[in-house]
Amino acid sequence: MTAIAAHRPPVPARLRTGVAAVARDGGAVAWRNLIGLLRVPRLLVFSFIQPLVFVLMFRYVFGGVVSPALGPVHYVDFLVPGIFVQTAVFGSMNTAIGLATDMQTGLMERFRSLPMARSAVLVGRTTADLTRNVFVVALMTAVGFAIGFRIHAGVPAFLGGVLLVLAFGFAMSWIFAVVGLAVGDPETAQAAAFPILAPLVFASAAFVPVATMPGWLQTFAAHQPVSRTAEAVRTLVLGGPAAADVWQALAWDAGIVAVFAPLGVWLYRRAV
Repeated sequence: MTAIAAHRPPVPARLRTGVAAVARDGGAVAWRNLIGLLRVPRLLVFSFIQPLVFVLMFRYVFGGVVSPALGPVHYVDFLVPGIFVQTAVFGSMNTAIGLATDMQTGLMERFRSLPMARSAVLVGRTTADLTRNVFVVALMTAVGFAIGFRIHAGVPAFLGGVLLVLAFGFAMSWIFAVVGLAVGDPETAQAAAFPILAPLVFASAAFVPVATMPGWLQTFAAHQPVSRTAEAVRTLVLGGPAAADVWQALAWDAGIVAVFAPLGVWLYRRAV
């Protein structure tokens, strides 16, 4: 008689848990994503070109139309903080595309087989996109100064505004992480992101004052997260009481992460 060994499924690797494990594993995934970005320089170049086109187009094409509604404020000083926020929002779409690509290529299954924290994949992706936003906002700052943008409330307030933009971009990345995991295809993820981006960015105070919009649109435009963040950054740059605007922007950031981070982790576990 010969004994036939029963086939046993492989025992899954032991997961790491805790904040330290998530930070360590998330940092490793973030570094992997940043290396991938550097190896595709075309993606990095076009990430810089898109906001550059926006700032030049709005500054020189629409500036003459909007300026009369701003009174003593120069349109370029009104515009550049909004461009910062718009850049962060559009950049966060890369989270959806990147996660959907990883799902399509089977990389998610490889991550699932490793002894790493479940949330590390999402933390790494959103952190990598946050790092990319740092460089894009720095470039937009340089371009803004070149076309006449000036800081009126001091460098510390301006740096606070930049941190607010980066925090908002990080929060928005969690929304698009959910989108990418939900659709699982990069082309579909890009198409699905636009209905979210368009009303948030263009029906906001990023480019024009809310008061110039139709009355039925003003309520939405005044209270949605892009407008609240743009107004907070603008107040920090131009000067004036900024505490209320800043707290509202931070409340939006915290609320978005509190809702979409757990949802993203849940979708990741179901997807792989």
